[in-house]
Amino acid sequence: MMNNLSLYGWSESLFQQKQASIFKDHMHGRVSVTHKTCYEVVSEEGYYICELTGNMLYGREHFEYPCTGDWVIFQLVDSNRGVIHELLPRKKTLYRLKSGSVSEKQAIASYVDKAFIVQSIDDNFNARRTERFMLQIADEDIQPVLVLTKSDLAFDKDEIENALKHLSDKAPVFFTSIYSPDSIEQLHELISPGETVVFIGSSGVGKSTLINALCGQEILQTAAISSSTGKGKHTSTRREMILMEGSGVLIDTPGVKVFGVTNDNVDALSEVLDISRFEGQCRFRDCQHINEKGCAVIEALENGDIDNGVYESYLKLRREAWHYTTSVQEKRKQEKSFSKMVKKAKNNPFNKY
Repeated sequence: MMNNLSLYGWSESLFQQKQASIFKDHMHGRVSVTHKTCYEVVSEEGYYICELTGNMLYGREHFEYPCTGDWVIFQLVDSNRGVIHELLPRKKTLYRLKSGSVSEKQAIASYVDKAFIVQSIDDNFNARRTERFMLQIADEDIQPVLVLTKSDLAFDKDEIENALKHLSDKAPVFFTSIYSPDSIEQLHELISPGETVVFIGSSGVGKSTLINALCGQEILQTAAISSSTGKGKHTSTRREMILMEGSGVLIDTPGVKVFGVTNDNVDALSEVLDISRFEGQCRFRDCQHINEKGCAVIEALENGDIDNGVYESYLKLRREAWHYTTSVQEKRKQEKSFSKMVKKAKNNPFNKY
């Protein structure tokens, strides 16, 4: 089966990067599904199951392993299997803090043009969770789109719009329902051929159902609504890429309860939460916006120009970003110390016998 990789986002820039590689004579393709030990790759000639070379497996950090959306160069070992030799330089990547870790990030999807941040209009709705997602893509040139599902349910639209008003000028907000074809068509029009859109959100918000509606057919498995919780059961357990007919590429992601922060750019955080417009008015340039005299942020908070929930979220996300950065620096310090110890041991003449 032949595939037109330009529909998947292959470009002249990627071609030039491949030509600079020592593996340029091998095949190239895009990772469509990631498994624990292998990757499904779509190429011009078809689909292949690929593993990593030992050099890639043991010579890289975990976040440098291929993720869904990455472009790779691989060598065939038989009719449907290959070995990945190189990962083309990654860009527009969605990362998250690896589960159970304080200093390791995990690549979720790369070469992403738009991120559909999906929440359902029920007990799942949480503006603080949306802020986390938007912070993670703030430095990656990924355009955020807020997609609120299940709008056929009863809800207070004014209340939701008010909760998102500090974000709505940075990301368009769409109220959708699979029972409203017009609302799905609005999203469809946002996706252009060759573009990649990643869907992120917690379990039960209807990401897979939304993707099926956009594709006009049952592409991804969905589960029935739980009678006890009233929510969709979690079905997505992997990151999967789907090519829409006549349109772009969609990447579904597993639902996560907590999306850990790895973006330590405080300026990006202030911009996302719409606090930056007050910061320049503070008396002191190094103001931390906590209890300093002449703090314009605190003044805006007291005047009601900044929502208290938004301000608390700002402090929490800033602490998490600082904690992540500190943990990474400490880890690097330990690794550097260990490397010096190993080198010293190798140079010890008594260790040569």
